[in-house]
Amino acid sequence: MFSGNMNHITKVEADLASRASSSVEQTGKAPLLVFIRTNTMAEYDHYEDDGFLNSFNDSSQEEHQDFLQFRKVFLPCMYLVVFVCGLVGNSLVLVISIFYHKLQSLTDVFLVNLPLADLVFVCTLPFWAYAGIHEWIFGQVMCKTLLGVYTINFYTSMLILTCITVDRFIVVVKATKAYNQQAKRMTWGKVICLLIWVISLLVSLPQIIYGNVFNLDKLICGYHDEEISTVVLATQMTLGFFLPLLAMIVCYSVIIKTLLHAGGFQKHRSLKIIFLVMAVFLLTQTPFNLVKLIRSTHWEYYAMTSFHYTIIVTEAIAYLRACLNPVLYAFVSLKFRKNFWKLVKDIGCLPYLGVSHQWKSSEDNSKTFSASHNVEATSMFQL
Repeated sequence: MFSGNMNHITKVEADLASRASSSVEQTGKAPLLVFIRTNTMAEYDHYEDDGFLNSFNDSSQEEHQDFLQFRKVFLPCMYLVVFVCGLVGNSLVLVISIFYHKLQSLTDVFLVNLPLADLVFVCTLPFWAYAGIHEWIFGQVMCKTLLGVYTINFYTSMLILTCITVDRFIVVVKATKAYNQQAKRMTWGKVICLLIWVISLLVSLPQIIYGNVFNLDKLICGYHDEEISTVVLATQMTLGFFLPLLAMIVCYSVIIKTLLHAGGFQKHRSLKIIFLVMAVFLLTQTPFNLVKLIRSTHWEYYAMTSFHYTIIVTEAIAYLRACLNPVLYAFVSLKFRKNFWKLVKDIGCLPYLGVSHQWKSSEDNSKTFSASHNVEATSMFQL
């Protein structure tokens, strides 16, 4: 499968190695070619490291070729897996939220925008998968468009996750106030979602403006600017990792404290879900964000083949958020699962199997729980 591409890859590597050596001799700094599709999992550059491996790596050429072959198989396969799972899961959440939940609460507003962002996000992955195996053949306009779409929806997804966290805090800790101001919260929620999309567009402008197609013996969609890459990295780390992480730590700490003093049989289940949400975020997002920081501050790690394996594996793990969000933020809800079975019945895939009464009973029981026995019925803690 790869034999036909090996000579082509070697030419690219030789060219990049020559440029890397020349740049180091002239400036004392390693050059930077960024193939960056900005998201939390930024984007292993499929080409930037080849020159470094050839020029500065003590590993054998055989190990290097093994890595190239692993990369060309692993990343596109992971992209396609995430694409299929994310497409199905987020499409279901979007359909159910629009046609069955009818935007009855602020949670429903977020559960329309979150899967929409993740859905558009995963729809760009087949293009990057093809480019990873072959080269970029879709032209400069598509390059700028997909970089922009990819980036906008990444930031939107992360900012909405932050808003969901804050909303859970308000619903549980300020239950009475939240219940009495549902209409006002709905209005503000829609305004906030609109602002999130606008902010995401604005912070994505560098990728859209500077994105271009480069011909280094092989067409690459990306941009070649060290200053821009620094700005992009800082924005990614702030909006795509530290902000949602800080919101989760602060809000869920207070929520846990509140739930521990609350009654109701749903308390322990809610706590388990909180810990699950935190664990998934930390396990999927922390490794690659840590690798990004190391990669940007310690160039010497480029000489280690194992570090390159670490980059692409942690990136693939980070992509899983687009598949797991529908489970963590929608399917954990009894009301959502009930509407899922309604959808299954309506499209005629399976008989209804008499589950309506079962779900209704479980939902009625779940409504008895809240931190102050007055949480809005459609909150994310109606689990």
